[in-house]
Amino acid sequence: MLEEAVEDYDLSKSLFVDELVLQMEKAWGFTAGKLAVGVNILEGMVKTRGCVKFLSFTGNLVATGTRGVLKELAKRKLVDVIIATCGTLDHDIARCWKDYYKGSFIMNDTRLHKKNINRLGNVLVPNESYGIILEEKMQTLLQSLWKEGAREVSTSQLCREIGKRMCNEGSVLYWAAKHHIPVGVFGINDG
Repeated sequence: MLEEAVEDYDLSKSLFVDELVLQMEKAWGFTAGKLAVGVNILEGMVKTRGCVKFLSFTGNLVATGTRGVLKELAKRKLVDVIIATCGTLDHDIARCWKDYYKGSFIMNDTRLHKKNINRLGNVLVPNESYGIILEEKMQTLLQSLWKEGAREVSTSQLCREIGKRMCNEGSVLYWAAKHHIPVGVFGINDG
């Protein structure tokens, strides 16, 4: 348990089929099989002149290696707007600082809880990889914004500040902030 970290897809390499399959194995999580469908939709949008490209996804994808694909879309400026859930923020921040690990859908949650480990489907998230680091980083950011005079911020502004101040180059929010891609989270209070 907690032996193999979840790794993001790395699309910066030229990939052969066997390399992609190996990356899918390392990426783990919920979505490896649906990636091709999304690629086809995106390809059609990119080829359509003047198309505003919205990318929408849920936070559970960011807990898996699929985060690498989402990051790459923002890094390469292949999307114009991102709509996400609050879990996207949580997992993107947390994974900048700590690892998540491969698990199984059939693990005993009671036993995991006793070991301070949470399970998201087949992804294991130790307490220190999520709640603790997330609270620490968010408190620092919010205190800084307050000291700078910010009293109200939209979710898009908050996402931009998180990307600029808290995240690294492995992050979706980092690249969205760097390329001025607005990120909207309409259910910010759910996380």
